[in-house]
Amino acid sequence: MAKPAFRGGKPGGGAEAFEKNIPRGVGVKQSHPLQTYGNERKRVSEVLTEAAAKSIREEPRFRGIKQFHNRRAEPAAPILYGEALEYVSKALEPGASGEHAEALEEETARLIGVKHGAAFSSGTAALHMAVRLAAEKIYGSGDCGVGCGNDIFGSRVYGKGGALSGRRVFCSDLTSSAMVNPVLYEGGKPIFIDASPWDWGMDPEALELAFDRYPDVKLVIMAHIYGFPGQVRRVKEICEKHGALLIEDACESFGAAIDGKQTGSFGDYGVLSFGNGQLMTGTGGGMLLTNDSREDRKARRLETHSLSNVFGCRDIRRKYGAPLGDAAAGIIRGQMKHLDAHIAKKKAIYERYEEHFSEDMMLLNPIGKGTKPNYRMSCMTVESSIIFKETRSEREYEYQSQHGTAAPMEILDALEAFGIGGRPIWKPMHMQPVFRNCDQITLDGSRREYEKTKQDDFWVRSNESRDIFRNGLCLPSDVRMTEEEQEQVIDIVVSCYNRREMDRGLWCAI
Repeated sequence: MAKPAFRGGKPGGGAEAFEKNIPRGVGVKQSHPLQTYGNERKRVSEVLTEAAAKSIREEPRFRGIKQFHNRRAEPAAPILYGEALEYVSKALEPGASGEHAEALEEETARLIGVKHGAAFSSGTAALHMAVRLAAEKIYGSGDCGVGCGNDIFGSRVYGKGGALSGRRVFCSDLTSSAMVNPVLYEGGKPIFIDASPWDWGMDPEALELAFDRYPDVKLVIMAHIYGFPGQVRRVKEICEKHGALLIEDACESFGAAIDGKQTGSFGDYGVLSFGNGQLMTGTGGGMLLTNDSREDRKARRLETHSLSNVFGCRDIRRKYGAPLGDAAAGIIRGQMKHLDAHIAKKKAIYERYEEHFSEDMMLLNPIGKGTKPNYRMSCMTVESSIIFKETRSEREYEYQSQHGTAAPMEILDALEAFGIGGRPIWKPMHMQPVFRNCDQITLDGSRREYEKTKQDDFWVRSNESRDIFRNGLCLPSDVRMTEEEQEQVIDIVVSCYNRREMDRGLWCAI
């Protein structure tokens, strides 16, 4: 099997050209969000004005494409089916007993294939609980818990206070910061593991190298990104080999499976999210999954200020998260009855994109061997030749329109101009300014070690997380999107490549 083609880079280019080579202060005013210089565009604002949007819509390559009247920015929304409406009505009745939250825990645990499920107010709260439980299991109780009154990077928290107390934790690099923040809350220091090009999850080979460099690490947090399962079986084997616990972040992969086994059931702890944008959502909610009855009981105590039924308030400790409201649980329960239908719709959207996009233009999220995704988000990576046609800084980006190629941000600008929501790929954690002092491990070893030794600049190091982010974007994937609307999205994307059947003279100079 050939390696995915989004890996980019030539000597002297790569990350430097991508992140830094934006001319600053050259004919650009902050008041103008989209500047045009012939076939070059520079974006300096997060908001595309109507004037800028109109200029894009009037380009010859977009001729005949209609503007959306309703934005489809989110991949999912809380859809109230008949069952959900019934459950919510009962939950809001006077004297309601909170039965939906308990029922959701039992039903979810049974679906995933674990013994216990504890519902929380959010996926982040559930993940924070998993981090706390794992840290205490490995290292014992922390000395101060969360916060301690200072900034998370203050001396009393980051690196010292909390259950992790300055210890390193291996984390997925290509993910949301919500996965990493609980490590900081508990005083830990994340070490980021590069993504695999075959599934965008944590690369097991890079994880092995990480253990060689940091043999003292005893906790690993792996995420399944955008609903496409990673190589969690292999990751779990490596963790067991090195005596480490695994937290499986399945927040985006509810309903996805590997060889028939649900994601969230492979790790020592599993975490789900029912937040806004997830496949099953009540606009909030999360769940901690475990097969350990003792850990489940401990989680419930910490969730409720560690109250004891025996002597009232006993062993009071800092509260972690909050229980899930019964009304939100009712919405989620109602949605779960339609889980297979949601996945089927998401799959149809993915396959329709795949059918219309040629491989020399772009690739969609790779599907790992033996996996069944939930297709939460259909993403694409632009063919790697575009890497030198687009540059970005923290707040600006610049691209060049050219026949046969398209920059990711160019496509997002075009979609936004027509009232269609898209978004960039998760920016890798090692590229975030807040984590600049944290190491990243790739197949070529430690990023920090490489930077300190100042190795040959002409050697382009592997960095899959960076390349996926650099060449990728998330396409509209809402289950409410009609086939006609998706065809319109496809037409806009293909038009960005100037490959529509038009008179060549109309677009050759664009």
